[in-house]
Amino acid sequence: MSSSLPYSTGLYFITDRRVSGRTPEDMTLAAVKAGVRWVQYREKEKSRRDIYQDAAKLRRITADYRATFIVNDHADIALAVDADGVHLGQDDLPLKEARKVMGERIIGISTHSLKEAQAAAAGGADYIGFGPLFPTKTKDAGTPRGIEKLMQVRGEVSLPVVAIGGIATENLRSVLDAGADAVAVASAILIGDIAVNVAAFLRVLGEDAKRGRSPEELPGE
Repeated sequence: MSSSLPYSTGLYFITDRRVSGRTPEDMTLAAVKAGVRWVQYREKEKSRRDIYQDAAKLRRITADYRATFIVNDHADIALAVDADGVHLGQDDLPLKEARKVMGERIIGISTHSLKEAQAAAAGGADYIGFGPLFPTKTKDAGTPRGIEKLMQVRGEVSLPVVAIGGIATENLRSVLDAGADAVAVASAILIGDIAVNVAAFLRVLGEDAKRGRSPEELPGE
């Protein structure tokens, strides 16, 4: 496991300029000011040089707020900006090779089935993203897996599970009750007032902790 900055809220924010219209710096600063402590920079369309430049700026912002910073897809850029880790999809650098590059830093893996989740666990990932749970327009990741599939993965995999895909405050409770350790959110934070949206998520997550089910410690604790 990686030793990095503390993760405690159960909320994993993913940047998406297509949803927000804001710059990555603006949306990230607003999110961390509101209480987000885990940020993933995701960008699929810019050049690698631009991605590096954005990531360097976000690393400075997240460091100022002691937020864990993850770069999507690009292990080399994650290292270049001293990010806390990288998040990889099924078509990205293989986990075994990514570990050679990342060392003890955090590696998260996107998974869409129990088989993929088990492979990520066996390969030494630090956490898995699982989804999409519900319909989402943010990213085309196929048919929604639903709560039952999440429960199945939770029952078979000991890694921290970050649920993703169409998660909003209205369905957040069901996701937590199904065993997710955290939720990854883009649109539900970015559409509208970021501070208000983050507060709404943190309120539900805080109520969950008071019920006696505090979020599991994810890599970074």
